[in-house]
Amino acid sequence: MTAADDLAAPFRPRLARVVTIAVAVVVLALTLVLVTTMPGLATLDKTGFVLFALLIAWFCWRQASVSAVPDDTGLRVRNLLITTHVTWAQIVSVRFGQGRPWVQLDLADGDTLAVMGVQRADGQRAEQEARRLATLIARRTATIRDD
Repeated sequence: MTAADDLAAPFRPRLARVVTIAVAVVVLALTLVLVTTMPGLATLDKTGFVLFALLIAWFCWRQASVSAVPDDTGLRVRNLLITTHVTWAQIVSVRFGQGRPWVQLDLADGDTLAVMGVQRADGQRAEQEARRLATLIARRTATIRDD
């Protein structure tokens, strides 16, 4: 793998993935135990518990699958509910100051975009990933005369 390949690797959080996958497994296991062992539950009650557990597991899966995936044209940012593709030219800067839970991109149209694939909860690794993203964007948006 080359340095350019390392730079363009997907951005994914670690801690959030581990925690949310563990929560989903525990919720599903406990729900299974509940609906199979609790006496007096009607079929409708059991169905409600299972559907609620599946909703929680889906939410955890979405949280575990947040990412930012670079390609030749730009960055596909998959956040909790919305996936957005921004071109390299649309990205003005990367911010990850103190107090920010995740990286934020400033866009050319004045808007901002959260990148939940790099999360403060990952500590030092998050700082490194934010620098890697900023470097990648700087290289992809460099022009012949960059002031």
